[in-house]
Amino acid sequence: MSTQNTNNTAREQLLTRREFVMLLVGAGMSVALANILADPLNPLFQKILGGNIDRERYAAASTDKPRWGMVIDLSKCIGCEYCVYACQATNDVTDAMRWNVHIVDQTPTGDIFHMTRPCLHCNNAPCVSVCPVSATYSREDGLVVMDYDKCIGCRYCEVACPYGARSFNWEARGDEPNPRAPEWGAPEVPRRPRGVVEKCTFCIHRIDAGLAAGLIPGVDAAATPACVNICPVTARYFGDLNNPESEVSRIIASTATFRLREDLGTEPNVYYIPPEGLAI
Repeated sequence: MSTQNTNNTAREQLLTRREFVMLLVGAGMSVALANILADPLNPLFQKILGGNIDRERYAAASTDKPRWGMVIDLSKCIGCEYCVYACQATNDVTDAMRWNVHIVDQTPTGDIFHMTRPCLHCNNAPCVSVCPVSATYSREDGLVVMDYDKCIGCRYCEVACPYGARSFNWEARGDEPNPRAPEWGAPEVPRRPRGVVEKCTFCIHRIDAGLAAGLIPGVDAAATPACVNICPVTARYFGDLNNPESEVSRIIASTATFRLREDLGTEPNVYYIPPEGLAI
């Protein structure tokens, strides 16, 4: 699948929060409910959009070795970039090196669709195999992790990644505020030093802390990546791919999905639901 980078067109097509509210009101929704859905940081947002789960059934089907993954529904995504901004705020990322990238593309039938691309956390990650100091490694739960203290800035991993999911930190950052905070969230992790490669972590700090507190990633917001929580149209899903009761597993089992460049054998843990008119 082609991924044309048409950033100028993307910016023209993005919805502001006000425009999103008016769109929902025009569709017959109340102003109060529309305002909540246009502000995913509102605590009522999760109660409205969050689904119910049989926790006992989920626990019974879980294994000792979860594999965390994501499903992104391209037929739902409206290109609002809420997920991009939430990622930048939560992980204290600059505009110059976004971990979550928004691309506007077109189906073979001429329909415009929006694609967002985090790190795909590949099972056979090329970035891991080329790192000469093991600063990039894979955890048993499928997460591809960076050890910034080990990273020597050789950028081998950046070159090896076929998805362009890594960025090199060229400049030291001071105490200047993140431009996406606090509107889109508050920074939850330390800033990375100059001279290392950065990438999406699936908000690993939330996953680990959530599990320690008995929460379910992908179900409980506190244990779920910020980009998933904030999506106003529920185009992103997260959970344990090894648990058949997780929402991501049920979606993959019942819906046509694809992964980017499966021919490379990287085995990404991010699945996409295609937009209408895109053959897989």
